[in-house]
Amino acid sequence: MERLDHDPQSPTDSRDRPLTVWWLGRTPYRDAWDLQHRLVAARAEGAIDDQLLLLEHEPVLTLGRHSDPSHVVASPAELAARGIELIETERGGEVTYHGPGQLTGYIIVKLTDRGLLVRPLVRALEAALSGACSAMGVEAGPKPEYPGCWCGDGMRKIGAVGVRIERGVSYHGVALNVTARLADFDLIDACGIPGVVSTSIDRELGLAAEPSTESVGRAGAAFAVALGRALGVPLRGALAPLAEPVAERAALEEMLGRATAASSTTPAAAGAR
Repeated sequence: MERLDHDPQSPTDSRDRPLTVWWLGRTPYRDAWDLQHRLVAARAEGAIDDQLLLLEHEPVLTLGRHSDPSHVVASPAELAARGIELIETERGGEVTYHGPGQLTGYIIVKLTDRGLLVRPLVRALEAALSGACSAMGVEAGPKPEYPGCWCGDGMRKIGAVGVRIERGVSYHGVALNVTARLADFDLIDACGIPGVVSTSIDRELGLAAEPSTESVGRAGAAFAVALGRALGVPLRGALAPLAEPVAERAALEEMLGRATAASSTTPAAAGAR
């Protein structure tokens, strides 16, 4: 995948400014959660541009702020025995499983600068999930009344969407099952809809590969390109396999350090790479 560099002369219209993409590889959930909060604060202050984090997590269950805890089927003892933490978050949506072989994308966007409302943002994320699936040979799309991405008769869920808006900035985002262990989804009642089963790119293609970060990186690259298209914005950064997660994280932390220093003097756009 080519580097997503753009013309170094920044557009004057903020709606045309690029979305910076970071491939971070395997990242602990709480680490990524903290990183999102720091990025949201910097974006709200105008110290950085819009960002998209692409990564995967170790097994974890997260609850949306209005989700029903009874949709967690596994007992606390079973979760503890398997080393799976249950975390209450501030995002929208129901209970969600994250784990190896699943792409997780966190989008940090200042909505007013893009001329966006929440519903169009969610639709763009759903379109990008569908686009990523299509790029990998799987037909999928949105389901009326239920956020996410679905296959076949609308009862096989392949991707989830759940966002939060604070100070006009979005965070959290999407999850897409690529080579995830689908048995882990038996821990939850997905969406609370009877008959719904979880599927993956791998399952829909009739394959049976083990979860791999490499497969998640490929899906992340396809998702980023599809999201740029859905939002009508250029992308900046590097995608897998060109991006190296350790170096990307170091560059991201350096950007945040510059943003913190800049916010004490002037709200310069410290988001350039």
